[in-house]
Amino acid sequence: MAKRKFQLSNQQVKKLKHAYSDCDDGLTRTRYQAVCLYGTNYPVEQVMEITGCSRTSLLDWCRIYSEKGLSALGDCRNGGNRAKLKNGQIQELAACLQSYRPADLFGLTAVNGQYWTVADLQRAVQLWFGVTYRSSSSYHRLFRLCNFSYQHGTKSYRKEG
Repeated sequence: MAKRKFQLSNQQVKKLKHAYSDCDDGLTRTRYQAVCLYGTNYPVEQVMEITGCSRTSLLDWCRIYSEKGLSALGDCRNGGNRAKLKNGQIQELAACLQSYRPADLFGLTAVNGQYWTVADLQRAVQLWFGVTYRSSSSYHRLFRLCNFSYQHGTKSYRKEG
């Protein structure tokens, strides 16, 4: 059996453990843990079982750590809807949502003329900023960023009279 080339010094192990304990992101913590375990001669199968990662990912993370260091193990994913609206535009959107009702913008074609819905927000963002998101969860996120809360409609029968 071939001798493992990837070995960590005591100093590197300490840094990885410290980074692991200071990190809030679960995916990054998993990378730190996997590299630390593999670099201290844990068997590959055991590291995979402990961390839930694949062999390919483990070896990629070790290679990245060797080439670029600890900071390169952070989560570097860029979601598809990332930063379509800048912070200033989100503040402008929040002000517009407070100033206008959907009926003011879309008249009778608004889903609910009095309250903002995801469909109305989607139309307003397209109108004001020329931006369309792929996922409705992005519009829910925009509502949160604009300090709007989600309200469930009531499904109860109200007797008149």
